[in-house]
Amino acid sequence: MTLNKIYVDEIIKRALLEDINYCDVTTDYLIPETQQGSGRLVSKADGIVCGAEAAARVFRILDDSIEYEILKNDGESVQKGDVIMTLKGSTRTLLKGERTALNLIQHMSGIATAANKYARIVEGTNATIADTRKTLPGLRALQKYAVMTGGAKNHRYNLSDAAMLKDNHIDAAGGITAAITQLRKKIGHMTKIEVETRNLEELKEALDAKADIIMLDNMSPELMKQAVEITSGRAVLEASGGITDETLRAVAESGVDIISVGALTHSVKAFDISMYIK
Repeated sequence: MTLNKIYVDEIIKRALLEDINYCDVTTDYLIPETQQGSGRLVSKADGIVCGAEAAARVFRILDDSIEYEILKNDGESVQKGDVIMTLKGSTRTLLKGERTALNLIQHMSGIATAANKYARIVEGTNATIADTRKTLPGLRALQKYAVMTGGAKNHRYNLSDAAMLKDNHIDAAGGITAAITQLRKKIGHMTKIEVETRNLEELKEALDAKADIIMLDNMSPELMKQAVEITSGRAVLEASGGITDETLRAVAESGVDIISVGALTHSVKAFDISMYIK
């Protein structure tokens, strides 16, 4: 997955306008316009880097004469003390871009590191880790890029990608069978249907109605094993809801195909990176 540069630039410009507004009182009044400096982005923890190009782009949008070298590319492992990037140019620019650049690379690296941790936990099973639509407004593409960088996969990007019947859709449509029947009459041949189920009875109904993907919502690993046996390959099974580090391996060993984890994007801890300027 590669990020659309126009999209990334728009995010950065909005962030810079929010942070700088019309001037940086401290930097503009304190630092001479001609002063040159150098900077280093340094990892303060062990993990996976993501967002290096986005961070560098912050400084280049402020000043296209800024020089930089990325020493740790997206997806690479870093240890505490590793230099991720070096920068050279106007001291004013380095100071003005510091916070925005760190906000992006810390957040994206935090997601990539968490995704990598979850992916390693389920190694050797049939399951893969996926994100959800529980993303921060305006940052979805960056967050989903970070998930893939860490070694996990993306769920649907938005509501246009696939039909996903949650409990409220099902109730409003008159049941699982009725909802799938109505959708099949209207969707194109490229669009898949996923159904959220809460018990084995709903699972069986979704299978009879020929759902493409069935979500096992908040089921125990033991119940998921039964669901896998009942399904017998007739649909892709996705586990979701209440899954933690402690339960993740047991869920994966139940035989499900996908484990979706909203925490990858909605509550991930920022990765510790500092910037040092000379």
